[in-house]
Amino acid sequence: MPYVVAEPCIKCKYTDCVEVCPVNCFYEGANFLVIHPTECIDCGACEPVCPTKAIFTEDSLPPEWAEYTALNAKYSTEWPQISTKKDALPDAEANKDRKGKRAELDPAPFK
Repeated sequence: MPYVVAEPCIKCKYTDCVEVCPVNCFYEGANFLVIHPTECIDCGACEPVCPTKAIFTEDSLPPEWAEYTALNAKYSTEWPQISTKKDALPDAEANKDRKGKRAELDPAPFK
């Protein structure tokens, strides 16, 4: 069962998860990361290192974030792959624990 990046990542984009992923299954949008569902090998290395606690297995994804399974699948085919750690977004700490960020997800790929 693949892992899914959910709402807490929006406007934070810490990349600790990218650094530990053995198969480079992360993709980068302007203000969010996603996991490619068929590239993920379900190793779980990413989940414990996520500073925002945004990564879940599909079956443990909170119901209010169910749409993120489809969002990860969609954007992982449209956004560029990311395979190295980068700095988080400038306001990541201020946005880290903020709720209700879904409307702020930017569908643009990282440039």
